[in-house]
Amino acid sequence: MVTVNVRDGNVEQALKVLKKKMQREGLFREMKLRRNYEKP
Repeated sequence: MVTVNVRDGNVEQALKVLKKKMQREGLFREMKLRRNYEKP
């Protein structure tokens, strides 16, 4: 699970950090693969 701390109410900066962390973890790729189910 990815967590990000919001400092001084700066949500935009927290979203940038979250996006970078998700990119590093490969979550975007995983979501893209699971978006459509292909029958075996």
